[in-house]
Amino acid sequence: MEYRQLGKSGLRVSTITLGTMGFGGSGWAAAVGQIDVAGAARQIGLARDAGVNLFDTADVYSSGTSEEILGAALGSSRDDVLVATKVRMPMGDGPNDAGLSRHHIIRGAEASLRRLGTDYLDLYQVHEWDGQTPLEETLHALDHLVSSGKVRYIGCSNYAAWQLMKALGTADKHGYQPFVSQQVYYSLQNRDIENEIVPACLDQGVGILVWSPIAGGLLSGKYRRGVDAPAGSRHLGEWSEPPVNDEDKLYDTIEEIVAIGEAHGVSGAQVALAYTLAKPAVTSLIVGARTEKQLADNLAAADLTLTAEELDRLDTVSGSPLMYPFWHHAATSSDRLSAADLTLLGRHLS
Repeated sequence: MEYRQLGKSGLRVSTITLGTMGFGGSGWAAAVGQIDVAGAARQIGLARDAGVNLFDTADVYSSGTSEEILGAALGSSRDDVLVATKVRMPMGDGPNDAGLSRHHIIRGAEASLRRLGTDYLDLYQVHEWDGQTPLEETLHALDHLVSSGKVRYIGCSNYAAWQLMKALGTADKHGYQPFVSQQVYYSLQNRDIENEIVPACLDQGVGILVWSPIAGGLLSGKYRRGVDAPAGSRHLGEWSEPPVNDEDKLYDTIEEIVAIGEAHGVSGAQVALAYTLAKPAVTSLIVGARTEKQLADNLAAADLTLTAEELDRLDTVSGSPLMYPFWHHAATSSDRLSAADLTLLGRHLS
């Protein structure tokens, strides 16, 4: 297992993170998994044996049950690992039970600490943008949690590039703790973040944590053109996160993934994970599994290195035409592009 620096912080995290949305899965999370404390302990053991040191959850996962099960399953080993959770989503029906107000953040942190059975959070992430609460209020509340010792580092999730930059600028202006990470969706099924989020993170020294790097299982190889998905699988028509807008392109990508996997003697899931792990600014991939067999397969991706030719094949089949102003940058500004610019434009230059 490789360990990478999380953004500009001094914290080193494993390139694979164990996601816990399936711990105690209920409501909308039930389809991800319904893993009890004993099952969670087994998954944590597998992950730690493979070198995983970061475990990601959120208060909204099964209304806090995921946090409770993670805390119980970690038990006395809690101080030997890193625990990340999130705040922002609705945790009740009241007018202040959601968002990134000082009220909700402080209350959310205290509740997460109780459920996890710990007195500190290694990484506290704002789960989504809140366009109605002043950033100064949000960041001051997070800074207070760091100063009080209840939180070690802070990050954001699902922020647009301009939102991330505004938050970093606000933190710098007021001397608040900055975000060290951004948790986003990124996979061979959809590479939208390469347009603005990846360059911004690389330029600003913000680490990228990737959620759903196998696109909720779409890239595992079990979904093939003209073949019925295995019983119990979610079907393309039921997919809402991530949305599938081009099934033909998805199937073309899956065929390339499977072909490369067969050449290496590994699963399609491992190929999809290894591809994303090789991309610029990516620090760690968050993987969750309903079964221990699936988890063991995902963990093995940490040892898979794809060739430059294989990465290029996957880039080509899954890519999209450059959007404006990037095609214009490629045509007229190639003499003065930064490393951040080249994460997107590099392969488009002649």
